[in-house]
Amino acid sequence: MQKYLLIALGGALGSMARYWVGSAISGRMGAKFPYGTFVINVTACLIIGFTLTLLGKRVELSPAWRYLIPVGFIGAYSTFSTYEWETLATLRSGAVALAALYAGGSLVAGLVATWGGVALAELL
Repeated sequence: MQKYLLIALGGALGSMARYWVGSAISGRMGAKFPYGTFVINVTACLIIGFTLTLLGKRVELSPAWRYLIPVGFIGAYSTFSTYEWETLATLRSGAVALAALYAGGSLVAGLVATWGGVALAELL
C-alpha cells in the first residue's frame, strides 16, 4: 500500500509542477512554440536519468524513492523522459536497430494516434 501512496504523492507533485512550469514559461515566452512542454520534457529527462542512475548505483537507498520520483513525479510531469530513458537503455545494451525502431516507431505511431484522435473528435 505504501508504494501506491508514494506514487500518488509523486504524481500529485509532478502534475502540479508540470502546470506551474508550463504556465510560467509559456507566459514569459509566448505560445508560438511550445516552450513550456519542451522545457518540461528536457528537465524530465535530466531528472529521470539522474534518479534512476543514482538509485542503480546506491543500493542502500530505499526503493521507495523509485516509486516517489521516477514513477510518481516524473510519470505525471512527463512521460517523454521514460521514452528517452528506454531508448538510451536499449542503445546502451547494444541493440541499436531495436532502439531506432522503438524511437522512430514511437514518434510515428504517436503522431498517427494523435492525428487519429483529432480526426475522431472532429467527427463529433
